[in-house]
Amino acid sequence: MTHKDTGAEGVAALAEADAPVFETLVQMTLDTFERSGLDQETYLLARIAALVAMDASAPSYLLNIGTAAELGVPLEKVQGTLVAIAPVVGSARVVSAARSIGEAFGIDIGTEDA
Repeated sequence: MTHKDTGAEGVAALAEADAPVFETLVQMTLDTFERSGLDQETYLLARIAALVAMDASAPSYLLNIGTAAELGVPLEKVQGTLVAIAPVVGSARVVSAARSIGEAFGIDIGTEDA
């Protein structure tokens, strides 16, 4: 999987700017995918689920959901992943994830009342 295939163009650009932290993150991502034995779609959906569990920031969702979109992962599968993990991580984490995803993509998803 190349930098382009991982959707890590933004992070890769930072790594090329002599930013060792970002270079390390890109390399970790590449190594983890290849070692996971998962197909790209499953790998990205698992990462998105982990981001929800960790209450990740918007840029993390932008990178991973952006990559999923580039690879043709249907939005319904991302939504299905959120539904599947909701009973485990809780509604607060899923609502927080929805807000962060909306922020990442510049979408007002109206979760104020959730």
